[in-house]
Amino acid sequence: MAALPPPRSQTVEAIYTWWQGKMEPPRAYLGASAIGRECDRQLWYGFRWATGGEQFDGRMKRLFNRGHREEPVFIEELRAIGCTVKDIDPSTGDQFRFKAVGGHVGCGLDSVILGVPEASKTWHLGEYKTHNAKSFAALVKDGVAKSKPEHYAQVQLCMKLSELTRTLYLAVNKDTDELHAERIHYDSDFADRVLTKAERIVYAPEPLPRLSDDPAFFKCKFCPASQVCHASALPQVSCRTCLHATPEPDGDGRWSCAKFNCDLSVDIQRASGEQCRSHLYIPALLHNWGEAVDASQEDGWVEYRATDGLVFRNGPWGVTSFTSKELFAASPELLRNEQFMSIRRDTNARIVEGSEWKDAA
Repeated sequence: MAALPPPRSQTVEAIYTWWQGKMEPPRAYLGASAIGRECDRQLWYGFRWATGGEQFDGRMKRLFNRGHREEPVFIEELRAIGCTVKDIDPSTGDQFRFKAVGGHVGCGLDSVILGVPEASKTWHLGEYKTHNAKSFAALVKDGVAKSKPEHYAQVQLCMKLSELTRTLYLAVNKDTDELHAERIHYDSDFADRVLTKAERIVYAPEPLPRLSDDPAFFKCKFCPASQVCHASALPQVSCRTCLHATPEPDGDGRWSCAKFNCDLSVDIQRASGEQCRSHLYIPALLHNWGEAVDASQEDGWVEYRATDGLVFRNGPWGVTSFTSKELFAASPELLRNEQFMSIRRDTNARIVEGSEWKDAA
């Protein structure tokens, strides 16, 4: 008989549960730390709040926070060897932050450094990262650009926006505490391409091409956007998934609503799923449900036709018309369930999140 595993500590479980419950709202902007990802569609989904992001347990959330806890250690060490390190913008009391693309793209600097031994008279962007042993070995062998292209794109964009020309990339091996430092020179052509990519993502009115059309491709299979991109899941209802909303090029991250002819604050965007009754999904987000074949701006609906001939609308409640909140809680199969649709029609019912019918369809 196999030995029973040791009991889990209640203290440890409580800590993990605390981490598990730490929820961060989606960023209002496209961050430099993400812009180096390969798939433009994944980035578009993230910017449009179309996916809830990857789900992790408390232990993993604590592990990811390790990088933030390491930053003050690096700063203390750099100051101890004679560097001048500035990690707080005195005008804001927060990180030094820079924006571009109408305020829709942004970056925060871990620090800026003067007195780096290899080039003591040049101000450097300070970027601090933690790695496991395998990742650290690849970094030492191949350098940042090859082993960590997302990090390379991040610092190049940050250098462009902050007008710095050098980065000191400091990394620690979490398994051994070994350190690695690499000085990265600003590449204006590369940075321009990164910024152009960011502009393309921000202003695209619908999802951009995906990395692969094969849902079994390993990078797609483990992508947090997989169910929205390759399957029939719909994104949460928010202004950013609505066809009425547009990220504007002027202002500081300004979004406008064509339906109500107004600007949309970040707070309004985050609350719109509960408050706005005029939300209509960007038609391309229903690409796995059907093709948009008709629409009425006056009555506020978009009509879709599936490949099997099923016709339905996204708009005000009707026998074959569904609000966005209903579609989010439903599934393509549910719309084809005659018993369910008959009950919905006869009782003037709404589909709500967590519907048992959705799971049974």
